[in-house]
Amino acid sequence: MKIREIGTIFVCWLSVMTGMAQNWAGRLGQFLDESPLLETSEVGVMVYDLTSDSLVFAHQADKLYRPASTEKVITAVTALATLGTDYPFVTQVAYTGEVKDSILKGDVYVIGAFDPVFMEKDLERFSDTLAGKGIRRIEGKLIGDVSLMDSVYWGPGWSWDDTPYSFQPYLSPLMLNRGCVEVTVQPAAKGLQGTVEVSPSSDYYQVENRSVSRTPSAGKLVITRDWLEQGNRIQVAGCISAKRTKTLNLYDSKAFFLETFRYQLANRGIQVDSVGYGECPIGAKELVRCTHPLTDVLKVTLKKSDNLAAEALFYHVGKHGTDKGGSLGNLDGQVAIRKYMKELVGMDPDRYSIADGSGVSLYNYISPHLLLSYLNYAYRHPVIFQPFYDCLPIAGIDGTLANRMKKGKTYRNVRAKTGTVTGVSSLAGYVKAGNGHWLSFVIINQNVLKGRQARLFQDELCEILAN
Repeated sequence: MKIREIGTIFVCWLSVMTGMAQNWAGRLGQFLDESPLLETSEVGVMVYDLTSDSLVFAHQADKLYRPASTEKVITAVTALATLGTDYPFVTQVAYTGEVKDSILKGDVYVIGAFDPVFMEKDLERFSDTLAGKGIRRIEGKLIGDVSLMDSVYWGPGWSWDDTPYSFQPYLSPLMLNRGCVEVTVQPAAKGLQGTVEVSPSSDYYQVENRSVSRTPSAGKLVITRDWLEQGNRIQVAGCISAKRTKTLNLYDSKAFFLETFRYQLANRGIQVDSVGYGECPIGAKELVRCTHPLTDVLKVTLKKSDNLAAEALFYHVGKHGTDKGGSLGNLDGQVAIRKYMKELVGMDPDRYSIADGSGVSLYNYISPHLLLSYLNYAYRHPVIFQPFYDCLPIAGIDGTLANRMKKGKTYRNVRAKTGTVTGVSSLAGYVKAGNGHWLSFVIINQNVLKGRQARLFQDELCEILAN
């Protein structure tokens, strides 16, 4: 083929690509101009053609917005890039002393490393292991080693009245069932008290049941706890006419872990004289451990938008980035994120405010441009992109997008992280366009009174991209 012919083909291809980009930009611009939502609210939008490596559309893309849970994109991509998919989240049990005549003359240590997917079944395995050693009494103490983290259990800028909701746990290196319990209430015959079951089973909390079955005059059913007093008295009151389940956080996650461990041991005939906290000494003998890879944590971070999982990644990135062995604080995560922001995506951290790993904080301010930089970085690094993409919610199928975009070209096509806090709704991810090109996009709606309107706006914008 002659050079002139090659040049002609290239010019034609470039003309087509430019025309397509202009068409996309025109449609997106018209969509924003005609949206009634933007009469009373703000939006930042950025769209990039990953296949042709070109910008498609930008609207207020460098302005600062509160990202809500789309900030988990930054946390997740940074964790994958710096820690790797096989990075372990380990919880260990070790002991000192010796076992004589079924008595452990020493202490048992539970060493926490901020595993957000450690569940009741994992704790039961720990309890069964101790019982299998023939131990019937721990003469020393059951000690929680939470030295990995400082004592500040909430992130800066977190709203105090978000407790007792499950999305705001009390952070600790020792977490059981995300520091939460499932409260299930079922009705009995009319006028009788309903039945209440709480899982995991423990004597750490108390249940106050004032429910009345099938009696509307008893008022609306309320399931809560005495959170203003930092108590763990679960309170159920009002009319129960059908099965209801609610997840509540409990105050002091590390105590919930240890006391439930002691409760399980007691049920297996193992007496524990006392419980406390301290650092496991060098030379203690490991008895059992539970390990979950980073991919397990990543999945609940992105699919379920789990705040605890995101903070666990944030703290471990802080550990990696600061080389601190223990007493990690929120600031360590901030410092590491700022450091890696420069190294990974080449953006200036002084232009943004990142206060936590989950997007809960009121102090977070980033731009659509920054968020898109992380999406594009992930796409260009297959070892990062594949696990990241696999864990993103799929439109109309699962995660936080299970009930959105259930038809049209976006169905099963959009994979994106959602974000919602009061006044903010955001969406950031990937979509394959009708021409086969891969697009990355960021949409951050701000100052919206009704989240549903913002979500519909985002879904319609994605439909334009998909077509």
